[in-house]
Amino acid sequence: MSKKVNGKVIDALLKPQSIAIIGASNKSGKIGNTIVQKLLEGKYGGKIYPINPKDKEILGLKAYPSILDVPEHVDGAIIAVPAEATLQVVDECGQKGVNALTVITSGFSEVGRTDLEEAMVDKAHSYGMGIMGPNIIGILSNSEQMNASFAPLLPLEGKASLVSQSGALLIALDMATFTRRVGFEKLVSIGNMSDVNFGDLVEWLDQDEKTQCIALYIEGLKKGRHFIEKCRAARKPIVALKAGISEHGAAAAASHTGSLAGAAKVYKAAFDQAGVIMADSVGNLFDRTLAFSLQPPMEGDNLLVITNGGGVGVLASDAAEKCDIPLKFAPKDVQTELKKHMPEFGSAKNPVDITGGAGVDWYYESVKYAYAHKWVDGLVVLYCETAVTDPIEIAEGIHKAITETGLGKKPVVVSFLGGERSDQAMQWLVENDIPAYDAPDKAVCVLSGLRQYAKICTMDNSPFKIYDHVNRDQALNIINKVRTEGRDALTEIEAKQVFAAYGLPVAETRLARTEDEAVELATIGGFPVVMKLVSPDILHKSDAGGVRVNVKNADDVREGFRTIVANAKAYKSDATIIGVAIQEMAPWGTEVIVGSINDPTFGPTIMFGLGGIFVEVLKDVTFRVAPVTNKQAFAMLKDITSGPILDGVRGETRRDQEALATVISYYSQMISDLANEIAETDANPVLVYGEGKGCKIVDARIILKKK
Repeated sequence: MSKKVNGKVIDALLKPQSIAIIGASNKSGKIGNTIVQKLLEGKYGGKIYPINPKDKEILGLKAYPSILDVPEHVDGAIIAVPAEATLQVVDECGQKGVNALTVITSGFSEVGRTDLEEAMVDKAHSYGMGIMGPNIIGILSNSEQMNASFAPLLPLEGKASLVSQSGALLIALDMATFTRRVGFEKLVSIGNMSDVNFGDLVEWLDQDEKTQCIALYIEGLKKGRHFIEKCRAARKPIVALKAGISEHGAAAAASHTGSLAGAAKVYKAAFDQAGVIMADSVGNLFDRTLAFSLQPPMEGDNLLVITNGGGVGVLASDAAEKCDIPLKFAPKDVQTELKKHMPEFGSAKNPVDITGGAGVDWYYESVKYAYAHKWVDGLVVLYCETAVTDPIEIAEGIHKAITETGLGKKPVVVSFLGGERSDQAMQWLVENDIPAYDAPDKAVCVLSGLRQYAKICTMDNSPFKIYDHVNRDQALNIINKVRTEGRDALTEIEAKQVFAAYGLPVAETRLARTEDEAVELATIGGFPVVMKLVSPDILHKSDAGGVRVNVKNADDVREGFRTIVANAKAYKSDATIIGVAIQEMAPWGTEVIVGSINDPTFGPTIMFGLGGIFVEVLKDVTFRVAPVTNKQAFAMLKDITSGPILDGVRGETRRDQEALATVISYYSQMISDLANEIAETDANPVLVYGEGKGCKIVDARIILKKK
């Protein structure tokens, strides 16, 4: 945590020793009245100080005109006064020595009053106080018996804590804990995040003994890199539901990368780097939170399914494939043993179908053997309610088998399909630390999350080591020259010069301003050559007919020069045409793209994917927040669907992936070093040659930030 938002501040928010409610009221329906009422109903054990200049008593508690009139120390204060009155209240809290403020009040940055919000935070910081909110519904904590909010009840008790940016959603989820039987230790409304943010709370909750899993509902992040840092350092699983990731409304971009970098892709990349498991719905958030709070990670890929119904077994198989943990046939020794606990027409392959006649004994024996076997990394137990079985007995048999073997050694989840008795049995299982769900695909999905979390625990988090043999000053000189000319786009030649300053392997390219100069440069460099338009006003040269490849002699160079210039004038009559680039004709290689955007949340972000003219059609790309190490860059090569092309297909040799990873890593330092200047970049295509033969960047684009 930062010095301004430290552990003492979060302590005063989430487990205060005493609370003042500024804006407390005797009027039913007022927020200040509701908060006092809910604190009393929840049996909060600390001291409660209602603050109201008119009432001497509120809900049986002595009230004070001002917080300055409270005789004892006040740990945390809840502010529920009109926005215009907050600055004075914050000042009085600071004089009183309050440690942290929970600002329920709305009417700040969410309605355009950013100035008032910033002034409030500055005032609080001047006294060493921190702020949660504003524009929140409050904080709920079961261990503190503290409902410091206007939510109806403390949530069902559980081992997870949830932080939500939406107050209304938090209230709904609070009540849903009882119907979904998913409990929480704390529910925290974070609102506008004027001060305390998601990263601060992740860091604190990671140290909280009562919290085993951290759940987040996120609409936006203000300090994206801080969030990644704190989540990556956390020892507990983090599951997040991110809202607002549709592509609708994405801004038009000048580079390929900019046009491909939707919010969903960048957030997914950031969450992957942070080690955060993404949920895709509110239901999925609940499902995964329940599993993460009760079960260990799944350390291997071998998932076994035991069922009494073939249909649900098939559904589980389909879900396993969809969730990237496809089922494998169990080993012969496992099948032989499991055959003992089913009729002859059962199946022990996987799913293990012990058939509809299975009673508690068959479930007990099968589950106990399977859970203990070293081949099994995770276990899903399915049950379809029948007339000859009692769901609660089946649940007890499953639980007995697991606990006798050692609950917590590996993950196990259950799904019961049936009526009220099955629902009661699942509730009993959850209360006894085994997650249970009402559909087989949900059970399998949470197992995939536990497998993903195991991989996160072994993720390479090596710090990036800065490359010192690069020339940042040279790159900045080129950029500054472009700015003095009033341009915000570098020419291809200028972009390649910046790339070269960072040790990137660019194809040799020179500028010809006349036909004669073009012939001279082509002759010196050697034929064949590539000819390309150089114009700050035409970034996509191919669209303007501004590219000629495999130009083999002087006459063709002259003809190419004239044609390129004529095409450019026809395409954009007022375009400034600097000349034509004469570039070496690089040998064929596999085409990939490396690019970047300067994301408003996460800053410089690098992209890699299949290159060439089809990149925007296929959109087979992956992102990372920069910079990335060589090892992390290498992992990007495996992210894209077409990644196997780099391994060599149909007799082709393996591409030089090590050299490509090095290019990506150096590129990521370049965009990080120049983050204050660069908005977007492309190296497209980058030609990747056979193993040991390196790469070549044949086209380059840099778009500067507007200043």
